[in-house]
Amino acid sequence: MGAGTSGLTLAVLLQRQGHDVTLFERAAQPRTQGCGILLMSRGLVALDQAGLGGIVDELVAAAQPVRRFCFRNLRGDPISSEPANENPSRRPSLLIRRSLILNRLWSAFDATAFWGGAALETVDVQQPLAGSGGGPRITATFSDGCRWCGDLLVGADGIHSTLAAVVAPERRYHYLGDRVWRGLVQDDQFCCQGDFIVYARGRGIYANILDLGHDEQGKAWTHWGFFCEEVYPATAVLRRQRLAEPPPPAEVGKLPTDVQALFAATPATALVCNYSFDIDCLPRLTLGPLALIGDAAHAMSSSQARGMCTGLEDAGVLAASIAAHPGDPLAALAAYDRERRPIVHDSQQRSRQISERTGRRRSIAQPAVGPAWTPDSGGRGQRTGDGR
Repeated sequence: MGAGTSGLTLAVLLQRQGHDVTLFERAAQPRTQGCGILLMSRGLVALDQAGLGGIVDELVAAAQPVRRFCFRNLRGDPISSEPANENPSRRPSLLIRRSLILNRLWSAFDATAFWGGAALETVDVQQPLAGSGGGPRITATFSDGCRWCGDLLVGADGIHSTLAAVVAPERRYHYLGDRVWRGLVQDDQFCCQGDFIVYARGRGIYANILDLGHDEQGKAWTHWGFFCEEVYPATAVLRRQRLAEPPPPAEVGKLPTDVQALFAATPATALVCNYSFDIDCLPRLTLGPLALIGDAAHAMSSSQARGMCTGLEDAGVLAASIAAHPGDPLAALAAYDRERRPIVHDSQQRSRQISERTGRRRSIAQPAVGPAWTPDSGGRGQRTGDGR
């Protein structure tokens, strides 16, 4: 259920195992848009270990390995510069466009199993009759009227997951304190040669800019992120209004003029804005024949660049667990939960600690959160996942 990187990776792996897979996605068409990210080496290792080394080779050949982390103050003066920890014996960490990752995964997926325009609405799990020898059966209904039945449903439908409310109704959101803009701009001057540039404020990141290398047409691309601390708006109308705004000129004006020019050169269609949230650690990642992976299971702060990597690891571990327990999805999901839950909890806790320690003003108001409360995604919160 959902077609982001975690769900699409799992769908590819299950198809290769010979399972009958249906990939439901809220968007009508496969989505391959997105800005840039730092994809850590561990994400590539997860794909390697899952048997997708060919895709990894393609990503490494097409993306820009990170070479250097540069830290500057808001005047643009250097604070420090650190080379990336390169190890010739392992996969490099990559500065890469999200679209590149998604396109490579789509090329490995049998698209006849894609079902777009279908957001999950209800889930019903029927227990087998005594002595029947079968397992639970799932009936799921979707917004387009589709009714699906199967023996395993996996939600990788993002931070605003519908299935997560079924698996862990106590799931709680946590506002991280800022509105974040991300942009993608064609540029070959500002940063190059694998640079990842950070503009630091008193206790944390104010903006970052990273070199994404060249695309298939030889065009150079740069990604930037801008973090503006503010109180979370009280109403949905105000939240939607704020998410449609460009970065505040007064805040952007604190950056050097060359950074301001880079922001100004970015087309409005290449901007994404959202409020930053993570979720509290879940008490379970599975419930009977239902499972969560990716942000649905462990949405976390970007402070450690672990979000996508952790989702790719989820997909690999779940696929391996299903292969190790043929015909027994409940045992497969139980094994997945035992292995992954302590690992993702550790990543979530570390990411939140770093986020709260670096640049989040203590005066930033936190909205009341709880099982019945969900933040607006404004259309930006990606829903990913898959059903089998």
